[in-house]
Amino acid sequence: MNARAPETAVMTARRAGLAACRACHHLAPQPAAGTPARCPRCGAALHSRMPDSLAQTWALLLSAWLLIIPANALPVMSVIMFGRGQPDTILSGVVELLHAGQWPLAALVFFASILIPGAKLLALTWLLIAVQRRSIRNLRARTLMYRIVEAVGRWSMIDVFMVSILAALVRLQALATIEPGPGAVCFAAVVVLTMFAALRFDPRLLWDALDGDD
Repeated sequence: MNARAPETAVMTARRAGLAACRACHHLAPQPAAGTPARCPRCGAALHSRMPDSLAQTWALLLSAWLLIIPANALPVMSVIMFGRGQPDTILSGVVELLHAGQWPLAALVFFASILIPGAKLLALTWLLIAVQRRSIRNLRARTLMYRIVEAVGRWSMIDVFMVSILAALVRLQALATIEPGPGAVCFAAVVVLTMFAALRFDPRLLWDALDGDD
């Protein structure tokens, strides 16, 4: 009985001189280094690996990490009632919902506006460090993690939507008005930066260490 070939011996598109289009997944001849090429099927830019993927992803991710601190520390809104204002952060809004007995809504706001954005930042940071360290451990798990982050990214604006729900609930109170705070701008920026960071990361880089490619 023949022994199973090691995983490093698997033929890849890059070894075969081919490049996969990220838009339509068509396999086309690999373009020469520094030569722009287009997918013959859909016309999208064709690259064996996304150019400057690590640098651009790090830039977007570090910007998101810097902004997530004021996004959670600064008020996202101020509730003005009878001429007096009460600023609220995302976390204080969750606490207010808990005090009001709105447990399901408080849990939804916490997961969508605090837990999920933080988890996406941690996941992308771990993936970038793994690529730069050329680690070959748990490659399938890391690839699955990226797919989850990418799938969640399609619903990224739900985080901002949850903050809007908080504002709408407060507006239901008589004689109450809402003024947006600086935390709301920082929070929206974190969501957008994280979404673009996930798009700029090339998951094929995870497997280059296993294939011995630079």
